[in-house]
Amino acid sequence: MLGIAMLVGGYTMDRLEIRQIHPASIPGLVPMGLGAAMIICSLLLILSAGAGNDQKSTAEQGSFKNLFISIILCIGYAIGLLGKMPFVLATGIFIFVFSLYFSWTADSGKNHSTPKLVILTALFAAVFSGAISLLFQYGFLVRLP
Repeated sequence: MLGIAMLVGGYTMDRLEIRQIHPASIPGLVPMGLGAAMIICSLLLILSAGAGNDQKSTAEQGSFKNLFISIILCIGYAIGLLGKMPFVLATGIFIFVFSLYFSWTADSGKNHSTPKLVILTALFAAVFSGAISLLFQYGFLVRLP
């Protein structure tokens, strides 16, 4: 429902043609794209859940713990990191901690080396925090702190 609301809201948003701005540069383009992506992901989740009816229908106990940890990490990123250090560094720390936690819990049953996991996660965080910062600065033209 949220995806549909974003898609419709973005489409009905005022155009800037009166100010002689090209009609394709509508302000609602990003919400429309995000709404469409949410609709597609929702449909894929519904289809995959329907295909797995033979599995347990109850939620795993760890899923609520992971949800709580995700909420804490996201709030910590928004309140504790953003604005207190450069955006690229704050985002890198968040991606590193978030990815390491969920990689570590997913990898707990396997015998992989811990230093390799930490190094790969740090590399992942550095690449993606830099890419996100560049996207915001040069793609969305947002001045970052």
